[in-house]
Amino acid sequence: MTKLDNTRHILSRLIAYPTVSSESNLDLIDWIAGYLDGLGARVEVLRDATGSKANLFATLGPEGDGGIVLSGHSDVVPVEDQDWSSDPFEMRESDGKLYGRGACDMKGFIACVLAMAPEFAHAELKRPIHFAFTHDEEIGCLGAADLVVALEGRGIKPAMAIIGEPTEMRIIEGHKGCCEYTTRFTGLEGHGSDPDVGVNAAEYAVRYVSRLMELREELKTRVPEGSAFEPPWTTLNVGRLHGGVAHNVIVGKAEVEWEFRPVVEDDMTFVKAEMDRYARDVLLPAMQKVEPEARIETEVIGEVAGLEPMDENEARRLVAELTGANTAGLVSFATEAGLFQRMGMSAVVCGPGSIAQAHKPDEFVSLDQISACLDMLAGLVRKVS
Repeated sequence: MTKLDNTRHILSRLIAYPTVSSESNLDLIDWIAGYLDGLGARVEVLRDATGSKANLFATLGPEGDGGIVLSGHSDVVPVEDQDWSSDPFEMRESDGKLYGRGACDMKGFIACVLAMAPEFAHAELKRPIHFAFTHDEEIGCLGAADLVVALEGRGIKPAMAIIGEPTEMRIIEGHKGCCEYTTRFTGLEGHGSDPDVGVNAAEYAVRYVSRLMELREELKTRVPEGSAFEPPWTTLNVGRLHGGVAHNVIVGKAEVEWEFRPVVEDDMTFVKAEMDRYARDVLLPAMQKVEPEARIETEVIGEVAGLEPMDENEARRLVAELTGANTAGLVSFATEAGLFQRMGMSAVVCGPGSIAQAHKPDEFVSLDQISACLDMLAGLVRKVS
C-alpha cells in the first residue's frame, strides 16, 4: 500500500469518528494511541476534568529536549443545518478530492502524520518527534491549553511545533489571538413605572458595551510598529446582547457576548484590565447602591494566544527547507500555535487543504494537498535521521 493509499485509509477512519466538540473524542484518541503504541511510541492519553475528552501526546526517537511537535486538533464543528451531498461522517472520494467533516480541518493533516509515523519509527532519529492531538480547539483551544500545562509540569521542552491547520501548505508565521467572553449582569427587577427602585441590568450592559466600543477605537491607536495584519490593530466585536422579559419590567438579568483578537499580548492585558476596572470601579458601585446583591460576572469562553511573527524562527526555517517555500504569511484565523510559542517553542502553521473549505458542507481536502503534506513529512524524516 502506498503512503497516499494508507493516508486515504486512515483519513476515512478518522472522519468516521463524529468528534464534534460537544461530544467525546475518546474513541478516536484511543484508536490513535493503539496505533502509535504498536509502532513503539511512548504514548500518554491525558483526560480532561470531565473524563469525556482527552489529549494525546506521543513520542518517537530519543528522550530529551529539542524535539519537533506535529500538532493537530481532533474535534470538528457540527453538521446540523448544513446541506451535505453525502453522509458527513463517511469519507467520499470524487475528482481527486476527499470529502467529509474534518477532511481539511484538520483530520487530513493528522492522517498524513499517522501514515508517515512508521517511517519515523523505523528511522534512526537524532531528535524526538512528538505527536500532539488535542480536544476542543474549535471552542477555545481548551485541550491545547491543558496540554501545555501538562508538558511544562513534566519538564518536556520541545524546540519547535508545526501545526497542520489548512493553509494550502503555505507557511504561516503569525496570526492574531482570539479571546471570547460572556459578561453577565444581575440587577433588581421591578415595575417599569418606577425605574429608580430597581437596577436595570440591560442598562448597565449597554454601558458596558459602550465602553467596549470606546476601547475598540482606542485599540486603533495602539498599532505595533510594522504590523502586517489586516487590519493592523487589535479588533473588538460584540456578538450578542440579551436581556429582559417584557416592555414594562425592569430587567433583572442581562448578558453580553463579546470577543477581541489581539495583535500582541500587551493588548490582551490592556483590554481585560480596562474592562475589569470599569465593571468593578464604575458600574458595580452604582448598581450596588440600590441593590447590594447586584453582580457583574465575566465567564472566559476561550483565550487563545496569537502567534507573533519572530525575526528568528527555527520552525519557519525548517519548513521552508522541507517545502521549498521562500515566503511566510499571516492569517486571520486563530490556531493553537500561540500556546506552543508561549511555552518557548518556535512555531509555524502549515497543513493541507484550504481554510475556505473549513466548517462548510461538503468539506474536502484534495489529494494534491495530501501528497504535498506527505512530501513535507518525508523530508522531515530524512532531516532528523
